Amino acid sequence: MDKRFWLYVLKRFLLGILTIFVVATITFWVMQLVPGGPFLSEKATPQYVLDELNALYGLDKPVFIQYLNYLKGIVVFNFGFSLKQRGRTVMDIILSGLKVSAPIGLIAMVLALFFGVIFGSWAALRQNKFADRMIMLFTTTCVAMPSFVIATMLLLIFCVLLPWFPANGQSAAGYILPTLTLSLLPMANITRFVRTTTVETLKQDFIVTATAKGLPRRTVLFKHGLRNSITPVITYAGPMFAFIITGSLVVEQVFTISGLGSSFVNSITSRDYPLIMGTTVFITELMVVVLFISDLLYSWVDPRVKFE
Repeated sequence: MDKRFWLYVLKRFLLGILTIFVVATITFWVMQLVPGGPFLSEKATPQYVLDELNALYGLDKPVFIQYLNYLKGIVVFNFGFSLKQRGRTVMDIILSGLKVSAPIGLIAMVLALFFGVIFGSWAALRQNKFADRMIMLFTTTCVAMPSFVIATMLLLIFCVLLPWFPANGQSAAGYILPTLTLSLLPMANITRFVRTTTVETLKQDFIVTATAKGLPRRTVLFKHGLRNSITPVITYAGPMFAFIITGSLVVEQVFTISGLGSSFVNSITSRDYPLIMGTTVFITELMVVVLFISDLLYSWVDPRVKFE
């Protein structure tokens, strides 16, 4: 690895730190502007008890001191204690939710990549034919429909009309529908990416030459053309995983899954400020890491890409 690679890594590291700092700063000050307080719902609590709670969680200190303590905690992944789930740290809640959300996200990502590449290649081989039009119709529908609409439709079809799966994620079978829901949108996007790039790749001179030599069209596509067509997918696959994790916010609520998304939504409704800020920063860090990894993979698949 040459000097340009390490300079690129250093630049991306510094940009990642800056991105996390900006997101953390915006999140903290937005939380300060939210009217009310985290203990506002506890109407029957005496004022001296509220003062003790504020002192316990450091909310009685000047706002700028709270901000500095918050930034110090981020460096060591210490987001403090939850205001509502007493005795539990924010990081513990995030990791507990991630144990549920991450497997669902990984399976959904694998499904999206596998079927997206297959359907995109098939549509490119059958360009402007019936199969191509049906695949494009299906992917357009998946892109146009919000995830909560897809989740509701799947619940209605496979849990009410055809009671094949449980309506909640309390068992292994209960994870099938939410995983399918999370995979449909990225699968549709990957299908469209692969189809577009494959159609263009099939027009290149080296593909025409390979075809003229008598090689089957499928062999030409998968052996010679797919490597060029799949590079945009790698760029998309990095943030796709983080999108699936964050996209599970609503889906987990629909299927009553106790994952990261569910805990984040509950933290908003219960005014659990440390959990809101900690989850936001954690997702930002996850996005920064996967984007960096996807860029490295992109250069590995396509050696023509140079680090600058």
